[in-house]
Amino acid sequence: MERLSREADPREAGLDPKTLARLDAYLAQQVDEGRLPGYLLSLARGGRVAHLTTYGHRDLKAQLPVESDTLWRVYSMTKPVTSVAALILIEEGRLSLTDPVSRYLPEFAEPRVYESGAGADVRTRPAEQPILVRHLMTHTSGLTFGFYYDHPVDALYRDAGLENSVRPGADLTRTCAEYASLPLQFEPGTQWNYSVSTNVLGRIVEVVSGQDLDVFFAERILGPLGMTDAGFQVTPEQAGRLAELYGEREDGSIEPVPGLPLRGRPRFLSGSGGMVATARDYHRFAEFLRRRGELDGVRLLSAESVDMMATNQLPGGADIRTYGSPTHRQSGNGGVGFGLGVSVVVDPAATECPSSLGTFGWTGAATTIFWVDPLRDLTVQFMTQVRRRSSFSVYPELKRMVHEAVI
Repeated sequence: MERLSREADPREAGLDPKTLARLDAYLAQQVDEGRLPGYLLSLARGGRVAHLTTYGHRDLKAQLPVESDTLWRVYSMTKPVTSVAALILIEEGRLSLTDPVSRYLPEFAEPRVYESGAGADVRTRPAEQPILVRHLMTHTSGLTFGFYYDHPVDALYRDAGLENSVRPGADLTRTCAEYASLPLQFEPGTQWNYSVSTNVLGRIVEVVSGQDLDVFFAERILGPLGMTDAGFQVTPEQAGRLAELYGEREDGSIEPVPGLPLRGRPRFLSGSGGMVATARDYHRFAEFLRRRGELDGVRLLSAESVDMMATNQLPGGADIRTYGSPTHRQSGNGGVGFGLGVSVVVDPAATECPSSLGTFGWTGAATTIFWVDPLRDLTVQFMTQVRRRSSFSVYPELKRMVHEAVI
């Protein structure tokens, strides 16, 4: 087992210690006031970790501190890993962005699109075009999440037992068939709607490779990149390092809540949100992306593939706010487009906090986040374990002070 550690002096790496101290104090305040149990923050420039902070607890009841080898549920930060898996197969000529999803999953051969109504009175029409692999990777497929409560199709997902993306006890194959049986919110390729698309992409990776998703990840990505603790489950030896998951109460305080079933191999291998990882693991993945497909002499993707992944794919250079479904038009994602599995800053002036053009990354449901800033040769990750129900977020201040810390 290896831990993440500081490798460079902040000043030598071009980071302002005073700004970093303010950032640490702000995050520690969120812990002290009970909004977070604890956290880990790391910043690296040129591949060298120049700032690493742990504070608070990974388990409040047991009073176990956050440490550099703590394991975190990264939830949707799994999606970029699944996107890399698909890009590996694309580079091998076994998959294409323009392939219809139905080539690999026949249940998607005749998608129908929502027209009107609700519940048993929903009216649909045949889709005018097929769902493509590109649509899955850019969240423009027309699929959705059942927990949105914003659209009649969301309600159909809940009625089908898919509020949490999977019916209890189902595997990835059966779950994707359930998605295919439900109407799309919109014509594929015409809007952006964050959705279960990456679960479908994960299933395609399985079909094309002939391997279960966890095996493909381990053999083709996690192992080669030295992500030694990352995966879809924790061993008995790892279990003591897994952070407790918390949920936010109505008053803003936190309490333990059930998390992913990680002790033992899960039946449902979620390419959308099933991974657990340490900070060292995810730092290595972010560095692999910063270095455009290579890490420590191991190249998994060409530089061109990573560049494509980190380039806005929304038509006409649109951002999520303008191209998004009604669910996302007021999401605060102005100036942020979407590539192949990651968000991409396309207009720094339109974002809610300072950022650099071309910065890309993603977040997880338990308030985790990572980003890569190519212009500043910077990678950042923040790990904690709180599922939010309010609009409170540490992200704006985190991004602002990180941006200000770069000299």
